[in-house]
Amino acid sequence: MTEYTSDEMMSVAAARALGDGMSCFVGIGLPSTAANLARRGHAPNLTLIYESGCLGAKPTRLPLSIGDGELADTADAVVSVPEVFNYWLQPGRIDVGFLGAAQLDKFGNINTTVIGPDYANPKVRLPGAGGAPEIAASCREVFVVLRQSPRTFVEKVDFVTSFGHGTGKGDRERLGLPGAGPTLVVTDLGLMRPDPETAELTLTELHPGIEADQVVAATGWKLKVAADVGTTPAPTEAELRILRDLKRASA
Repeated sequence: MTEYTSDEMMSVAAARALGDGMSCFVGIGLPSTAANLARRGHAPNLTLIYESGCLGAKPTRLPLSIGDGELADTADAVVSVPEVFNYWLQPGRIDVGFLGAAQLDKFGNINTTVIGPDYANPKVRLPGAGGAPEIAASCREVFVVLRQSPRTFVEKVDFVTSFGHGTGKGDRERLGLPGAGPTLVVTDLGLMRPDPETAELTLTELHPGIEADQVVAATGWKLKVAADVGTTPAPTEAELRILRDLKRASA
């Protein structure tokens, strides 16, 4: 069996969630790695959309930021930022928003603003919202990818930057948010999906070699575990080759 790291397993699992022919609003970092892996592998017709206005970008390496010239050079079209949001995102034309997070809570709410209870004097001030709140609100569904620890998976986020499912099922509908919100969370340990009755994140798959107790211990709330937890298939040699080629091109 080909050896792989936990980060590689996470990137591959996230990439597999994207289907051929989908449109995906891509965040920089882990979401961009997964999206570009999918497009170069099983989903060649995946349309990547970046906040800077690059539609149908086909980067030959992982972009450093949404302003990376590689995105514009390889895009089908480059439009203004207002057009990306007003015409493509807000009317619900984009299938999937792929986001990262600094903190994620049990209902899929995302914090990328501050760590600590005092907004004016936080322990850590994070990069902020960017377009993530609108991505979380308006894409047909949202996938979140991040490494798992009790520091990142918290009972309640310190600041709600991007709305997930609020305090439970029905909150999005009450606020008039059109998208389905987070439907999948991919970590370096496994996969979580919202419970259909409560919208609370539930462990549904474990990556190879990971036990449910490990995931529970790495979660800052009492994580629910599905009765029939599956096992994520290990990365194939082809998936790892594409992923490693992307990273080498970006070095």
